[in-house]
Amino acid sequence: MSVGGGSRRLAGRTVVVTRARAQASELVRRLADLGAAVVELPVIAIEDPADGGAALTDAADLAVQGAYAWVVVTSANAVARMVDALAGRALPAGTAWAAVGTSTAKALAVRGLEAGLVPPEAVSDSLVAAFPPARDPGGPGATVLFARAERVRNVVVPGLEAKGWRVDEVVAYRTVAGAVDPDAVAAARAADAVAFTSSSTVERTVDLLGVGGLPPVVVSIGPVTSAAARAAGLDVTAEAVVHTLDGLVEAVAGTLGPAPG
Repeated sequence: MSVGGGSRRLAGRTVVVTRARAQASELVRRLADLGAAVVELPVIAIEDPADGGAALTDAADLAVQGAYAWVVVTSANAVARMVDALAGRALPAGTAWAAVGTSTAKALAVRGLEAGLVPPEAVSDSLVAAFPPARDPGGPGATVLFARAERVRNVVVPGLEAKGWRVDEVVAYRTVAGAVDPDAVAAARAADAVAFTSSSTVERTVDLLGVGGLPPVVVSIGPVTSAAARAAGLDVTAEAVVHTLDGLVEAVAGTLGPAPG
């Protein structure tokens, strides 16, 4: 799905983007192309794991040696950290990448890597459902590396283990509270809509603004993010049909539209 840049479908509207600053530019650009004024509220930041990345480096060394049949990544952040840990080294032919959705697969593609498995829905449950069973459960070739955020839903590991895989988990990054300008907070409170891309952005935004301080229109990129928003006491106005940035922008535009008059 693509959202055309020539349309002014969000003219006169203000939309809050809560992604980490380093990741927000593409979403900001797409909303601005539709005529929206965008408030950047980087409520989270991405940092190294508590061990400084030592475990990830060790896991990358093992991956290069052929220790894993699959490397599973469920976010663009995990892709970036894993590729950095590989430091230009290629995985052996017998090791494949599994990406949770098209956005994560794209993060691999821009680095010259191809996802061998991309589930139909960009959620961990769909990844587990699409994952093949281990041919030799418990054997030397039945090990998967899962490079993940510090906090994740407990879905991938038990799901893959149920299919006969051993799973080595390694924390690739952690999400922390971002530094937010007070003027941006005030602008966010007065905005028309907020676009959420992850559960962590939901939680931090609610901590920062309070449930009553959020814009009236809440748009989510997918079911996991929507569930986090509802758990935080928010009413989700719309959820992206396709769980990508294009899908999120389309949901914002389709729900909000241009300002009256």
